[in-house]
Amino acid sequence: MTIPYIATKEIELTYADTDKMGVIYHGSYIRWLELGRTRLIEDVGFDYLEMERAGYFAPVYNLDITYKKSIRLGDRAAVRTWVEDNSGIRTTYGFQIVNGQDEVCAEGTTTHIVVKQADGDFRPVSFKKAFPDWFAKYEAIKRKVD
Repeated sequence: MTIPYIATKEIELTYADTDKMGVIYHGSYIRWLELGRTRLIEDVGFDYLEMERAGYFAPVYNLDITYKKSIRLGDRAAVRTWVEDNSGIRTTYGFQIVNGQDEVCAEGTTTHIVVKQADGDFRPVSFKKAFPDWFAKYEAIKRKVD
């Protein structure tokens, strides 16, 4: 397997991210996935807001997350994000959330589709056709199975 480009975003942990037990609340991790995806997009030279200004959006189609180890307030954490698959219709981002000891605390994928707003409706479109340069960049950096 060829190692993909991996974007890394350090996460600032706040008290608001914790549950009653002082452990980072599981829902907080989902927000961090968006931070990781945004970092990857910026790292490879694109801007999600430009996509929106053009009338397109990339909503989450599927989310898969496995929690492996708790993170607590006071710990350090980062999210690592890469392009797992890029079919032209769906893009799947792989991720790991790691603690300060580089232990994987959560991992999984988010899958996104591109939609265009038309007449108040959101219609799926081909990422490959709507954003050919962006699609090509993802093809160049995605995980490749040898």
